[in-house]
Amino acid sequence: MAGTLVVEKIVGAAAEAGADLAACAALGERVARACGTMGVALTSCTVPAAGKATFSLEEGEMELGVGIHGEPGRRRVPMAPAAAIADELLGAILRDLAPRRGEPLLLLLNGFGGTPLIELYVMFDAAARRLAADGFTIARSLVGNFVTSLEMAGCSITLGRLDGEMLKLWDAPVQTAALRWGR
Repeated sequence: MAGTLVVEKIVGAAAEAGADLAACAALGERVARACGTMGVALTSCTVPAAGKATFSLEEGEMELGVGIHGEPGRRRVPMAPAAAIADELLGAILRDLAPRRGEPLLLLLNGFGGTPLIELYVMFDAAARRLAADGFTIARSLVGNFVTSLEMAGCSITLGRLDGEMLKLWDAPVQTAALRWGR
């Protein structure tokens, strides 16, 4: 899912700073282990080679745990408010990632291509409120359509545990088609 963006940004900054391939590979593995991500789909996407939706949902259903390429998720559940969706996604991520309270976290709210930005911000707010209520510290955040599944409506939440090196590399200037800050 969108955790790949976190790995690519941080490792790319390390490479740009002169880290060799072995150091970049080790850093990439460390960053990947420090990230957890889970998504929810409100619609499927149509993979061009297949020419049809990869799965179908009944009205009032959503798919939890979808894949980055539009694969069906873990299970179907009734449509729910943003706070309930954020609780479900973050509950699974927090169980797996086990961040410490006070530890700096990156919260990435990623759209799948068919969700309006305002709805992504509604989900971000629900996730941020849940994390704050649980005593977690969001040190960095990012909201937008970065790792999409074509025209799928839905989003993913990625949470990353950031140490000092990762924070510095995340903050390093970047000038790509999708990410632009610094310099």
